[in-house]
Amino acid sequence: MSFMQINDLNVHYPIRGGFFNTVIDKVYAVDGVTMEFEKGKTYGLVGESGSGKSTTGKAIIGLEKITSGQIFYEGEDVTNQRRNRNSAYNKDIQMIFQDSHSSMNPRKRVLDILAEPIRNFMKLSDQEERKRIKELLAIVGMSEDVLLKYPHEFSGGQKQRLGIARAVACNPKMIIADEPVSALDLSVQAQVLNFMKDIQNEYGLTYLFISHDLGVVKHMCDHISIMYKGRFVETGTRHDIYRNPQHIYTNRLLSAIPNIEPETRLERKVIRQKVEESYQKEQHQYYDEHGKVYPLKSISETHMVAMTGGI
Repeated sequence: MSFMQINDLNVHYPIRGGFFNTVIDKVYAVDGVTMEFEKGKTYGLVGESGSGKSTTGKAIIGLEKITSGQIFYEGEDVTNQRRNRNSAYNKDIQMIFQDSHSSMNPRKRVLDILAEPIRNFMKLSDQEERKRIKELLAIVGMSEDVLLKYPHEFSGGQKQRLGIARAVACNPKMIIADEPVSALDLSVQAQVLNFMKDIQNEYGLTYLFISHDLGVVKHMCDHISIMYKGRFVETGTRHDIYRNPQHIYTNRLLSAIPNIEPETRLERKVIRQKVEESYQKEQHQYYDEHGKVYPLKSISETHMVAMTGGI
């Protein structure tokens, strides 16, 4: 049973021009996105840069203004409540930002950075607050010695751990993770992803995992949505997307997943070339005359693909 539904979410930016600076066109950053979230599951949002992934996440949490559409949280329409500081929705829906350094106030110490959401949403005494902060550091594998340090004193992986600790400070129900490991070394990526998995298992968290890395998404996500030009081209379970991709854009992304096995290098190169040739020849069949993605159609109970009836 889903606890949150996103219905026909749209985020459009006006393009102004002319002598009177009037609106002459729009950028369709997010164009009709619909999603549902269940407790304890991880939902992947995948696409190239500029496809609308991060804008979708920011619109859900209230950092981007929604042009149209609705957000229902536990049966209540919260579309216009996301910017209300005291809203329960703001407490239960948290975010891990892609740039962990920029998301932290450089003038604040770790103690104050982790205490901020606790002070906003939880009425704790100074002693209880300190205890909670120590628990958060323990969750992400960091010692109490860091409490009086500033963000610039940490590595990228450590700052991302602090970002995770801040996101789980108020026991949220859902965390939007916007490319949380894209700027990290591979070994540190594995550490951060494992931390996120452990925390999910312990607290029953739901994740919206935004990434352009299909290898990481395969490791993390139960349900995956492929996004292109603000719309979904394909959605389905991990098995649907990786074993039975139907959209030409999904095939293109899957063919680009890195593989370190040298004996299959030439074979994979040939496959990538064939996929790219097919994409250049057939892409007009998958988009309308304006280059927009067609509406999604169900091909199974869990699998939907954007295509016309003729494909």
